[in-house]
Amino acid sequence: MNYEVRLSREAVKTLDRMDSKLEKRIRSRLHELSDDPLDPRLSKPLTDMEGLRSSRVGGWRILYTIDNSTNAVIVLAVRPRGQAYRHLR
Repeated sequence: MNYEVRLSREAVKTLDRMDSKLEKRIRSRLHELSDDPLDPRLSKPLTDMEGLRSSRVGGWRILYTIDNSTNAVIVLAVRPRGQAYRHLR
């Protein structure tokens, strides 16, 4: 089942600012997540943050949640690892 990928404003801004090579890698991962957002090879659930998942692309993290009622992967943020989990708790 394919999921629609929806990007938050923050995620769109981040992607617009990064170099094209990294953006391409992240967009490729988003495409993979649209096929199976729960694939343990692509992502993991975040501890103590029910419903949130993280996918690693080099030193960057894609933070997202899944809306099964609309078959959507909702990307909350794309951040460098050191900043990825701030302001989420």
